[in-house]
Amino acid sequence: MTRVKRQIVVLGGGGFSAQPDNRLLDDYALRLTRKQAPRVCFVATAGGDNPDYVKRFYAAFRWPRAKASHLPLFARDSATPREQLLAQDLIYVGGGNTANLLAVWRLHGVDQIMREAWQRGIVLAGVCAGMLCWFEGGVTDSFGPLAAVRNGLGILSGSACPYYDADPLRRPTYHRKIRDGLPGGYAADVDAALHFVGTRLKACLSSRRGARAYRVELRAGAVRETALPTRLLGARQKTKHTRQRRNTNDGDKS
Repeated sequence: MTRVKRQIVVLGGGGFSAQPDNRLLDDYALRLTRKQAPRVCFVATAGGDNPDYVKRFYAAFRWPRAKASHLPLFARDSATPREQLLAQDLIYVGGGNTANLLAVWRLHGVDQIMREAWQRGIVLAGVCAGMLCWFEGGVTDSFGPLAAVRNGLGILSGSACPYYDADPLRRPTYHRKIRDGLPGGYAADVDAALHFVGTRLKACLSSRRGARAYRVELRAGAVRETALPTRLLGARQKTKHTRQRRNTNDGDKS
């Protein structure tokens, strides 16, 4: 019997909505499905099912890259969330208001469906609010000023903080909230991602040089931040292409 591989990929920022020409992190999540043209459902609840956001998703994941669909919860159609989500290879959760996302999901039963999808081996991915939601809590601007949210889905233990390098208030706020009792967890810069298999961190990736992921936790009464080894996607290919270009230039000179 084949063992189900439960996987979650979370982005601190970036992805198709912010950088349509930089597909590295999104492609990483797609490859985890091991499908040629995986079925991918976009859940834009945190953004209020913004039509422009949904349109950008379809443009980025159009055939033959993927078989794209989206799950609307503000203007429900005839499909049931459970039927649609459990038919996917990858579920991609967009950014926006984390607190609203969690409330709406619970109202429609999507919180339990997401856990069932994860248990079945459907790859879960998300950016910003779509990073925070899988954890127990984290730091969010859902309420205006940065604040702690403590009622995440809890599929992954601890807390999370996206936009770590993009907003100068994120790092100090996250540290302060951990000192105040928020469980420690993970932070990610824009263009950095963390890949969990089961509930354990397997890898940290980035699509931009310098973008990092971090472990942040309370130890002996002080918040300790540890930069995690983060692999730059595409670096090997770039090195190979650069070498080929140099060889061609050398030949031109001779």
